[in-house]
Amino acid sequence: MVTSAHEAMHRIFQEDPGIFARAFRPLGVPFPEPVAATVLTPDVTENRPLERRIDTLLLLETGAEGPDGKLLLAVESQGRRDPAKPSSWAYYSAYLRAKYGLDVVLLVVCQDRATAHWAEGPFFLGTTHWPLLTLRPLVLGPHNVPLLTDPEAIERDIPLATFSAITHRGGPCPDEILKMLFSAHMTLDEETSHLFVEITERGLGDSPAADIWRNLMALDLDFFTSDTSMRLREEGREEGREEGREEGREEGREEGRALEAAEVLLRLLDVRGLEVSAQARERIRSCEDLGVLHGWLERVIEVSSVEELLVESAGSARTEGVAEPDEAGRVGASGGGAGVPGPRLGGAVEVPR
Repeated sequence: MVTSAHEAMHRIFQEDPGIFARAFRPLGVPFPEPVAATVLTPDVTENRPLERRIDTLLLLETGAEGPDGKLLLAVESQGRRDPAKPSSWAYYSAYLRAKYGLDVVLLVVCQDRATAHWAEGPFFLGTTHWPLLTLRPLVLGPHNVPLLTDPEAIERDIPLATFSAITHRGGPCPDEILKMLFSAHMTLDEETSHLFVEITERGLGDSPAADIWRNLMALDLDFFTSDTSMRLREEGREEGREEGREEGREEGREEGRALEAAEVLLRLLDVRGLEVSAQARERIRSCEDLGVLHGWLERVIEVSSVEELLVESAGSARTEGVAEPDEAGRVGASGGGAGVPGPRLGGAVEVPR
């Protein structure tokens, strides 16, 4: 379990070691993408009372021939300047080289620019007249980690987007970035999503961005196991049972799915702070077309008002050759075709089919 921003900053490399190579690619440092990674014990204690422990230690295998085929990646999460750290980092590097006989890369990850610039060094160990060692850690921080703002890029690489978000937690536009990251999470399986949700929450620490993230997570992917969700599903099943025919059961299930999607949409609007009139609320709840509801769910993160959401939906329907929704929110295609196809976000919400 991730318990702090400090841990989130290095733990994410355990979950997706490839972030290391992908983060440095835009910086012109061409580390090969690892094809395998093993989490090693971070304990570098000797048989002495002094305990030394690296935050995260990974054995990366790149698949390349020769000495570049394997390397050790030591990840240190640094929250402030610490004059004692360079000596510890030099010790870690020398100890790991001696113990494993492999090249060592020391990566320091920071969440503020001042600490990141300090951590880049170089640090000289030895006397003024004769430096014995020069230590130059690789550093990732707000000064060089790209701030991902493209929804497609975020969805394509959620681990890297998560690292970008927690690295820039005190920077500009956290609101919009976190909303896009939240939307992208809906494309993940539940286990993976919960892991990176936890890393994001811990990585944001006590920053204002953490409150934004918690508000987004309040509706959460857990809605579909909530009492409301289960009640709506049961209503659909019950109606189907009462009909006593297959079409009756299907109609009940369809209505339950539509009610479920409508409740998710209304909760998203509430979290975004958009005012929902009684008329708009009734229109959403009375909509029985899952294609229309999925379209609204796709756009709810982007619009600035409920009116814009519903108007855009009508415009989109006409663009696709589909009639404008009536007062009940039903959509029919010209020529009797299917309604608006469910978009990505709607599909990711996974209203049961």
